[in-house]
This record gives sequence, structure tokens and C-alpha cells, in this order.
Amino acid sequence: MAEEITALSEQLIAEFQKEKLVLLHTIDSETGAPTANAISWVYAPDPGRIRFAVDKRSRLIANLEKNPSATVTMIAAGTVHAIYAEAAPAAEVLEGVPFKLACYDLNIRAVRDAMFYGARISVDPEFEKTYDKRAADKLDGQVFEAMKKA
Repeated sequence: MAEEITALSEQLIAEFQKEKLVLLHTIDSETGAPTANAISWVYAPDPGRIRFAVDKRSRLIANLEKNPSATVTMIAAGTVHAIYAEAAPAAEVLEGVPFKLACYDLNIRAVRDAMFYGARISVDPEFEKTYDKRAADKLDGQVFEAMKKA
């Protein structure tokens, strides 16, 4: 039986220090069904936590208030990582950001390789912002700076 991994490796921490697309899975507060949301305002302040920011009006907030269990799926280092965690508010509203964002910490319980046997991811997913690049870069800088202070 494989050893239970309860923290991010140095390689995964490094991946979380740059803008990264991840999927955040929660349980819907109304239906009780699993949900998935793509987010990119995410980073790891230390091996035991992942921090993310979302619009204060996001349905994710109600989901996590009702059931703080969450899973982050991240593609990196040639595989799919499933990171199981418990969410806790880090800041109700982030300061220094032009609109209301909530900030949450995900306290990691387990990190697992979720890739199917005999395969490797050959190219990490990429994305591009579809609005004004200068505005996107400015906003991203404000959000990440505020998350680090939360």
C-alpha cells in the first residue's frame, strides 16, 4: 500500500507559485451534487495549504459554507493530481482589489496521483485571458498581492 501524502511536494509548490489553471470541486449547497469550477487565482503559501480567490458572489462560497470539503485537480509534472482539503475563509474581502473577492485556504488532507495507469500528460493545459491584457495583468497582480497578505 502506498504511503499517504498529506502535503504538497516541492515540485507542486513551485507549480502553485505561477498562474495555474486548476479545477475546484465542491458539493453544491442546494442540490448536494458534485460541482467543478475552473479557477486561476490560486497559489500555495506553504506545503499544507492552497489559497484561492473568487468573486464574493460566487456560488462556491455558499457551497463551502455548507460543506467545507473540496478537491483541487491540477495537471502538472506529467500527471493529474487530486488534492483533498477542507476549506476555511482566509479573508471575507480582499483589500486592494477593485471588486469584492473572497479568499479561502484549503487545508490539505491528502495528495494523490489521479492519472490512469500507463499514461503520462505530455503537455500541461494552457489558457489565455480574452480581455485587455494590460488590465488582466494589473488585476492579477493586485489579486495575488492581496492573497499573500490575507
